[in-house]
Amino acid sequence: MRVLANDGISKAGEIALKEAGIELLDNRVAQDHVINFINENNVDVLLVRSATKVRQDLIDACPNLKIIGRGGIGMDNIDVEYAIEKGLYVINTPTASSKSVAELVFAHFFSLARFLHESNRLMPLEGDTHFSAMKKSFSKAYELSGKTLGVIGFGSIGQEVVKMGISLGMKVKVLTRKPRTEVLSLEFFDGQKLNFEITSTNDTEEFLKDTDFISINTPKTDEYIIDTPQFEKMKDGVYIVNTARGGVINEVTLLDFIESGKVAGAALDVFENEPSPELILLMNPNLSLTPHLGGNTIDAQEKIGVELAHQIIEIKKKL
Repeated sequence: MRVLANDGISKAGEIALKEAGIELLDNRVAQDHVINFINENNVDVLLVRSATKVRQDLIDACPNLKIIGRGGIGMDNIDVEYAIEKGLYVINTPTASSKSVAELVFAHFFSLARFLHESNRLMPLEGDTHFSAMKKSFSKAYELSGKTLGVIGFGSIGQEVVKMGISLGMKVKVLTRKPRTEVLSLEFFDGQKLNFEITSTNDTEEFLKDTDFISINTPKTDEYIIDTPQFEKMKDGVYIVNTARGGVINEVTLLDFIESGKVAGAALDVFENEPSPELILLMNPNLSLTPHLGGNTIDAQEKIGVELAHQIIEIKKKL
């Protein structure tokens, strides 16, 4: 079996594949040349992250392809249903990067609540001349402990965000399309753990009205999850973080509500126009921004590589 890891794979994943007698090609093939490369090299497995697109034309043009793997959760760059119809296995790693994404959510929350993003911009420019003024302006900060955290989405990432919120002493609410109950286990370094039963709501107005910090953790959607009607229902001074997908929050409307003061600050790790976000977003001092870093930690990538390798090895046994 031959695997093309077109967007890369961790060393641990590479070792696991090779130990199972699976050949790995870690070439970075441009999108326009992927089909030819797969066919010329008799590739059985195509592994991608978010950069490479796997659409119907590629699936139809590569009859030797047996498995399509996505390193991460979101599958919007793969025509999943069509691939399955054509008899291909489609795999991903829904839990491997959950902790890394959740930690980034809180990195942004802390950045917003303590003005770290703005302070980091201004200190190199004005720290020697306006130190006292900046200290005063950045003193209107908040603790997260005791505040209400609202999590939109209750998948593996949403659950990790909930657990981290609980560990900080936050009151936690979850919004889903249908109410559901999950028992979450908060694990400690010494093996001890605490279980919490969390029931989500589908009442958007109730969810939004008194929430201090909102984290969006949903799959890609055709329509905005957060737009004018939702912003209008939010508590004044709310903070919002989107690490889900670009297009789940209306970025233009977000800026309007930041300007009005309804939204105290927001963080975006994903954008409607990737990889070229709008300049008006990049220059806004009330936004904490990162270039789609959610699962980009050494730890998460190691887990992703190993998880993909194990799934490929198990599928190989069936072929």
